[in-house]
Formats: sequence, structure tokens, C-alpha cells
Amino acid sequence: MSVRKLKPVTPGQRFRVVNGFDTITTDKPEKSLLAPNKRSGGRNNSGKMTMRYIGGGHKRKYRIIDFKRDKSGIPATVKTIEYDPNRTAFIALLSYVDGEKRYVIAQNGLKVGQQIVSGDVVAPEIGNAMPLGKMPLGTTISCIELRPGQGAVMARSAGSFAQLMAKDGKYATVKLPSGETRLILLTCMATIGVVSNSDHQLLVSGKAGRTRWLGRRPRTRPVVMNPVDHPMGGGEGKSSGGHPRSRNGIPAKGFKTRSKTKASNKYILERRKK
Repeated sequence: MSVRKLKPVTPGQRFRVVNGFDTITTDKPEKSLLAPNKRSGGRNNSGKMTMRYIGGGHKRKYRIIDFKRDKSGIPATVKTIEYDPNRTAFIALLSYVDGEKRYVIAQNGLKVGQQIVSGDVVAPEIGNAMPLGKMPLGTTISCIELRPGQGAVMARSAGSFAQLMAKDGKYATVKLPSGETRLILLTCMATIGVVSNSDHQLLVSGKAGRTRWLGRRPRTRPVVMNPVDHPMGGGEGKSSGGHPRSRNGIPAKGFKTRSKTKASNKYILERRKK
């Protein structure tokens, strides 16, 4: 994977850093795995705007991703590595020996023609999915389930990964990308390897318009609002705005909002880094 810095032929190109896309093998998605993806513009079912700064953006088709990896013991061949406009990671098109095709999140090092498989008795190689209880300690993993059969919910974005630290009883100790260490059931599935497109963090859009293409509208700073619109609004001239807080008055910068009685607290061994 690589990034390219463009020549400054226009003001928008001057600082732009783009993905090299050297691992992408095709620009045409599998039609049978596409679904419509309607935009809400931040409105709810009655048309009221409930999320600000959302709207516009390029049309997208949703790629149906197999997060469960429940086709156990059936080998699949990687046909293509593709770009997905709905996520930061690249996706891989798998063709199973029984003829079925599925998209999965691609891992770093996954190549076209490579065979991958999911199940209880598989080798711990890149792209293979298996329960945490069957993996060797110290394995770098991604696309992790939180409940058996739920499908991958953690470590799915570009370049993210977790590490299997220990096994004790029916739980595995996993160090997550946030720095949090928590217990996860040994029967939960995870994929071996680091999520692809780890250079995503190096990209620079170059201009405000490119953010609009992604469906994000300009964000108004709270300190320039009126007191009726935000707790940090109002004041004569350029006033600081007081203590940083949200529109609802909840303090930012270190204020803990997690419930002390939340049921999953007992599974968290070490909280994420501030």
C-alpha cells in the first residue's frame, strides 16, 4: 500500500495526498452483492432534522458484507480486492467452492488467488476466521464478534487490529485498538490479520469541497453561535465561550459519561486511554 502526493497544479491539489490504490484489482463491484443506500440528510421519519451537518454527497451503492463468516469449513478463493465507498477499509470478493460469492473485509497482505477458510479447525493464517478459543496467544486479529453469532463489530476500520493476550475459563483477554483490555467469550469469531488500507490516516483531502462530496456539511463553531443555540454562544466580540461542553451542556475534555452500573463493566479489565 502507498500514498501519492499530487503536483500543485490547482489550489485544491496543492496539499492533497491520495491513496495509491495499488492493492485494488478492479473498479467494477459484484452486482449480486449491491443494495440501494438511501441518504437521510440527517432527517428522521417525520422529516425533522435530528443530526446536523449531514447532507449532499455522492450517490453510493451499499456492498453487502459477510461479517459473520459462518460458512464453516468451505474454502473460498479471493477473486478481487475492491474499494468500498461506505467504509475506510478495502473489501475482498470471495468465491466459495460451492459457487456462492460473498464480500468480506480485506486484511493486509490478502492477495488475489489466495485461499481462505473459516471454522473451528483452520490454520491461523491471514484472512482465516476462527473462534478466539482456537487461536494461539499473541495473535493479531480484527473483525471481532462481541456475542457469538452476532457478526464482527470491533476492529473493522482501516489499519485497526487487536491482540489476543490470554485465555481463562470461557473468556479470552483481548487488547482492543482503543487501548481497552476486555474479556470476550472464547466462542466469538475473529479474523486473523490487520485490516487493510492502513495508509488511510495519511490521506489529506486538499479542499473543503471534497468533504462535501462525502456528505458532510460545514460545521458551525459553538463560540460564534447565540446563547439560545449553544451554552458556549454569546458574548461581545471574540469571547472564549466558557468551559467546553456539548449543545446539551455535557462537559467535554475528560468528563466521564459511562454509567457506573452498566452491565458490561465487569468485562472491562482496563479502560481505554484518555
